[in-house]
Amino acid sequence: MSSTNRTRSNIPNTALAGTFTCAWCGLTVSNAAGDGTRRNHCPSCLHSQHVLDHVEGGLSACQGRMSAISVAVLRTGDWMVIHRCVRCDELTSSPICADDNQLILMRMAVRPLAQPPFPLEAFGDL
Repeated sequence: MSSTNRTRSNIPNTALAGTFTCAWCGLTVSNAAGDGTRRNHCPSCLHSQHVLDHVEGGLSACQGRMSAISVAVLRTGDWMVIHRCVRCDELTSSPICADDNQLILMRMAVRPLAQPPFPLEAFGDL
């Protein structure tokens, strides 16, 4: 889910329930994060489910698993989890929650530095 405001009428009934089951690790997760914000991903593995169509709006027929692939930092300093649907490849972002797995967040944040797309030996010639 993006961080834009949504009315109660266009949020799926499964998202309005008090909990959901993670599509990846099976953890039962509360929709309310520890800091009181609304959550749409598992705090343990950061996976989500493709329930909203972010391109056309409304419910998504896909229902695929959304895999956490990266993090992004907004100009405001807020961190976002970037998800990709394993079925349709749609990309979405959602704000991180205070109780999200910090190890996974940091692992995703440093991955571009740990695995650059070019050989590090090239810096030795500079």
